[in-house]
Amino acid sequence: MGNSENENLSVVLYKRREEKPQCDIVLENRPVREPAGDEVVLKMNSVGICGSDVHYWLNGRIGDFIVKEPMVIGHEAAGTVVRCGKDVKHLKPGDRVAIEPGYPLCSDEFSKSGRYNLSPVYFCATPPDHGNLQRFYTHKGSFCHKLPDNVSFEEGALIEPLSVGIHACRRAQIGLGHRVLICGAGPIGLVSLLSAKAMGAASIVVTDLSSNRLDKAKELGANFTYQIKLDEKPQDVAKKIEEILGGMPDRTIECTGAESAVQTGIYATKSGGCLLLVGMGPQNVTVPLVNAAVREVDIKGVFRYCNTWPTAISMLASGQINVKPLVTHRFPLEKSQEAFEYTRDGKGIKVMLKCDPEDQGA
Repeated sequence: MGNSENENLSVVLYKRREEKPQCDIVLENRPVREPAGDEVVLKMNSVGICGSDVHYWLNGRIGDFIVKEPMVIGHEAAGTVVRCGKDVKHLKPGDRVAIEPGYPLCSDEFSKSGRYNLSPVYFCATPPDHGNLQRFYTHKGSFCHKLPDNVSFEEGALIEPLSVGIHACRRAQIGLGHRVLICGAGPIGLVSLLSAKAMGAASIVVTDLSSNRLDKAKELGANFTYQIKLDEKPQDVAKKIEEILGGMPDRTIECTGAESAVQTGIYATKSGGCLLLVGMGPQNVTVPLVNAAVREVDIKGVFRYCNTWPTAISMLASGQINVKPLVTHRFPLEKSQEAFEYTRDGKGIKVMLKCDPEDQGA
């Protein structure tokens, strides 16, 4: 039961009441979309819950992306190919794949130069595009990446957040011997930590308000952690970081979006270094821009990722990066509401939903 494409249980956000921003989480059977020539149908296995998924549930929007029509949620995912379109040659039924949830919709200057994340894209669970938290899902074949036998479905699903860390560390040009500050020990801060270590960072300090999250950062290999106090001034935090690392960080990866953390990042980063902004905060923030300018601290941003899945798969298969400790809770698809509540309440690090009723394990 539950394994037929006729029973395509899906997790759908419904915006029912204008006066209330929160959407309803509804479980319903949805038709499986027939694959175009360049698409594949996947039997889904593991889908991680991301902070953006929870944001859409609670607020019905992120910026200009608004849930108007019912939308299938979910974008951190892996599954098994069950059918291929006629033009798909690199995959066959039975192949286990990780899904890259965004793909360019046109061949513009960005996609031609390899920066396809800057092109207009289809992106799972970003209105009006449906996500993949369902029993079966149809996706562009060239954005389904085959998993080696020693990489699990859950690791495949975690490539999506890991890709944010890889792309961020590439943009920051983290290299051998660098001192690195990572602001925020949520999932994105932790995958940035794993990526920075793999790229040769010699000394990494992770900051957060939560001692539990900092404990996880230590478990994953942070050399140092520092618990921020709410009333601390950014300059004082920067001084503390310099003391802990034995020098100012060459690179700072800011994963919180908090104005105070961005300010800390500028004050903390070594002259000639780089502050990389990953966290999404308010549209406008007040920052000591002149301090960065006169010290030639580069400030860069990221938008998702590009060209990261092959790298991530190689790193996971070789054991150079281990994302398994990030998964702290698992729920069957039928308990999606509870899983979203766990994530909302900050319980654990990464909550994983299991879509295949015959495979509920890690």
